[in-house]
This record gives sequence, C-alpha cells and structure tokens, in this order.
Amino acid sequence: MTQKAQQKRMLAIKLADTMNAIEGVPVTANARQLSMHWAHGEITGKQMKTLLLSSHKKMAASQAEYAHD
Repeated sequence: MTQKAQQKRMLAIKLADTMNAIEGVPVTANARQLSMHWAHGEITGKQMKTLLLSSHKKMAASQAEYAHD
C-alpha cells in the first residue's frame, strides 16, 4: 500500500471519528485498533466491518445479560 493511500485512510478515520463525536457516539478502543490495522493495509475494509460487527454483537449480548441480572 502506498503512503498516499495510507494517508487517505487516516483522513477517513479522522473524519469518521469526528462525525461520531459530533453525534455523541463513543468510539471503542477496539474500533480504533481495527481502524489502524485497516489504515495500514493489514486488513481489508470487509474484514474490519466483520470484526467490528462481531465485537459489537458480543458487547451488546454482554450488556443485555448484565441487565437481566
């Protein structure tokens, strides 16, 4: 991956994080880590989305379980 492509991806991440902050949506540490792997070309966008969705599903299930206790 070229440096220019990495810079574009980093800019996309900053924009997404800014939009989330404006909306009051926190960005998890896991999401930040996956974003960095994507920005450096270590994973594809599809892989990042799959991993992030899986992580969020686990987090939601854990919170739902906690709410029932």
